[in-house]
Amino acid sequence: MLTQYVTSAVWAMAAMTESLPCAISWSVAAFRGGVCGASRLHKGLRRQIRREIGWSLLSAGIYGIPAGLAAFAWQAHGWTRIYLDVSEWPLWWLPVSFLLCLAIHDTWFYWTHRLMHHPALFKPIHAVHHASKPPTAWAAMSFHPWEALSGAFVIPALVFVLPLHAGVVLAVLLVMTVMGTTNHMGWEMFPARLVRGRAGQLIITASHHQLHHERYNCNYGLYFRFWDRLCGTDRGLGTFAGDASALKR
Repeated sequence: MLTQYVTSAVWAMAAMTESLPCAISWSVAAFRGGVCGASRLHKGLRRQIRREIGWSLLSAGIYGIPAGLAAFAWQAHGWTRIYLDVSEWPLWWLPVSFLLCLAIHDTWFYWTHRLMHHPALFKPIHAVHHASKPPTAWAAMSFHPWEALSGAFVIPALVFVLPLHAGVVLAVLLVMTVMGTTNHMGWEMFPARLVRGRAGQLIITASHHQLHHERYNCNYGLYFRFWDRLCGTDRGLGTFAGDASALKR
């Protein structure tokens, strides 16, 4: 029974990490630049994307194991604090728990990400992720197994600690995947008024993360710019060699 849960979680992670980047990057590129725009988006990057997909599938397997274990603990034994009846906790707890999960995950990611840039860890581990030049949507989960392991258990661990509605857990997983994908597409999909406006001062989009892939020593966050600002590692927004507007030309 445990094997079935883990296997299902691994397959689900693999499907999500490969299909979502494809769907988001190609559909948005095609919408903004037509079929030719979608084709130009990944021109000359086939070998890199194949490598990214290989690492991503390996990472999906690693992420799927603790997710499957958490699902088994919930469904088969009731060991987690996941609940289905929204009346079990006040309604205000739904958005609060959602934001709390993102804040905890963001904190963990920031500090482990900075650790991965230590010379002792960068070359043998984190260099796998930074080998994507420029990053594409498939680079979001292109990790060395040790790096994948460092992030795989965070969300599953939270379901044993915090009372979380099942819908909140799914929403957190969706945001994690979508933001990881969109932040690595190599161009900005969100409008300038959001990216350079008040919202862009708080949340991270591709323009912010792009600068990390250019300079390596800044912009380490995942969802929010809080830790980067607090620790003096926020260097603002990056630029793109072939941004979304170029797809129209």
